[in-house]
Amino acid sequence: MKPKTCSSCLKLAATTLLASLAFSVQAQPFTNADDSRVGYSTGHIAANNDCAVIANMDFHDVVQITASSIPAAGSVPAHCRVSGVIDPEVAFEVNLPAAWNGRFYMIGNGGLAGQRPDDPRRVGERGAALQHGFAIASTNTGHDGQLEPQGTFVLSNPQKAVDYAYRAVHLTAVTAKEIANRHYGQPAAYSYWNSCSNGGRQGMLEAQRYPEDFDGIVANAPWVDQTGFIIGALWNQRVLTETPVTAEKIALVAEHVMQQCDAVDGLSDGLIDDPRNCAFNVATDVPSCPAGTDLGTCLTAAQAGAIQKVYEGPRSGDRQLFPGFMLGSEALVIGPSGTATSGWMNLIVPAQPGSSPADFGLADAAMRYLVFDPPQPDYDFRDFDFDRDTELLDRWGRLANATDADLSEFRARGGKVIMTYGWADSILQPLMGAEYYERAAAANAPDSTNFLRLFMVPGMAHCGGGVGPDRNDAVTAIIDWVEAGIAPDVLIANKVADGVTTQSRPLCPYPQVARYKGEGSTNDAASFECRLP
Repeated sequence: MKPKTCSSCLKLAATTLLASLAFSVQAQPFTNADDSRVGYSTGHIAANNDCAVIANMDFHDVVQITASSIPAAGSVPAHCRVSGVIDPEVAFEVNLPAAWNGRFYMIGNGGLAGQRPDDPRRVGERGAALQHGFAIASTNTGHDGQLEPQGTFVLSNPQKAVDYAYRAVHLTAVTAKEIANRHYGQPAAYSYWNSCSNGGRQGMLEAQRYPEDFDGIVANAPWVDQTGFIIGALWNQRVLTETPVTAEKIALVAEHVMQQCDAVDGLSDGLIDDPRNCAFNVATDVPSCPAGTDLGTCLTAAQAGAIQKVYEGPRSGDRQLFPGFMLGSEALVIGPSGTATSGWMNLIVPAQPGSSPADFGLADAAMRYLVFDPPQPDYDFRDFDFDRDTELLDRWGRLANATDADLSEFRARGGKVIMTYGWADSILQPLMGAEYYERAAAANAPDSTNFLRLFMVPGMAHCGGGVGPDRNDAVTAIIDWVEAGIAPDVLIANKVADGVTTQSRPLCPYPQVARYKGEGSTNDAASFECRLP
């Protein structure tokens, strides 16, 4: 008899995942505001009516609306907060500063969404946007994640699946901009999107489905292929259930990966520039345990094979179904307590035998409730056949995947996109983003870089964290690109510890990479330049 999956473990894993999605993201936007060519932080547009008046206005499909004046607090200026619900249950919030800079800004959702406006991470992002004069909006995409966790929201109303997939973001953007228009007596001059992970997927879907909604989109680690990720997470869970590996064994692999791959780019600096350039085979490049033993300093043949499968990704015979995770994503990261933890632990590799890592928890919930129509809450991932069952995900992929490479309409109206992805991401596979970018660049050739650029970040984990510089201000870059026509030829990424920048590195438009000039500190971005590999 197959053991049942622990539902409480799934919820715990999902909570861990959602917390990790926003790691350091809210500290990145607007950090270069003072250097912006367009001076977007200055708000001078006042409202032409009282905040309370908005609650008495009618908006299409809005079934509930309230408005209240919020006094200034600390660095957050006074503003009008509008909360509402779009039919059937798409909750949204719009915050309108007393001195508006004429721009609309929207943030997205992590995981399977459902975040409330008072989520601490959202409060931080909201405050930062208001401080710089933006009207800012967000949505829960049609369900409350605390009341209907994971994909269970579809059980109360199947429409919520469509709302989560794409509808809620579009309707919120349209409604929020109309609210701002009526409050200030003029429309937003420019509209911007900035978010990570599932929020990156939402942004890319906006460019693909609703190209008129935003002028500039920052999509960090975009989850462009939900169904591919699900297949990959099921694959990893199958592999690591059959052959468990411990944190000690993953740390061993991480040590040997760094030894072999660090200097491939010509510089030993603790960062793997492009993991694809390192030839590494777990079975031959990590010490093997003598037959019949299982020591902490070596891998058994089964353990080596299992870890190699995570790197290689899911397969059906000789056919690659989806990319695996990159060399360096398993790297050891020193936490606040001084303890080194692998990037794979709790995300790909279970913390304890029988527990559910976050990647699998997210994928399993999506499989049970969103992929299947009607949902199959009792579905056992062990029943998934990689040779036969991938087509089960096609219906959901047509709703939720942001894989359409045709961005011609968005491009034609002057839209710009900046994508970023960490090479050491252990939640979403980095090649998911790189391969989408390559297809989109080809589909929009010959001048795709005039509106679309990707910046790969060595050593960065999911949305932030990892061993490399993980903070960059792509928001200021997208604003200057849209409004001043200044394309981002480089983004500067910083590593910050205890409020002090310890390392900086230029991020280059893909496929360019940063190369050391041969002099100066290797911790200083000025010592590097962007070159084609």
